[in-house]
Amino acid sequence: MSFFPSWSNRPALRRIFIKNLILQARIGVYDFEQETTQRLQISISVGVEDEKGIGIDDLARTVSYEDITNQVKAIVSNTHFHLVETLAETIVETILEDKRVYVTRVMLEKLDIIPEAEGVGVEIERWNKEVQV
Repeated sequence: MSFFPSWSNRPALRRIFIKNLILQARIGVYDFEQETTQRLQISISVGVEDEKGIGIDDLARTVSYEDITNQVKAIVSNTHFHLVETLAETIVETILEDKRVYVTRVMLEKLDIIPEAEGVGVEIERWNKEVQV
């Protein structure tokens, strides 16, 4: 499986990504998951309009992966989620509040649930309805 394949049939987008962010999360429906945190691996891909040519070398012209990372850390540390789907949707909604973002994908993986698997989880993609594509 490739890491976030390209978006098709859309305008040229610059991809900003955070790959394999590992956080301790309070997530799950089972009793043992309610009592402790567990490792959660998060990968995020954000599509913003790609400028032609070399742009101004200034952080203000792009979406900051540090800001996204801090938002995700705050979401994960402040709430217990029963489902990885709900956490993924919450992260996506937060990222899409930035109107420069056309699309975002979030992949969440619980790393220590099934011993025979590297991870289990969900990947979702959402387009910003307020941005004309």
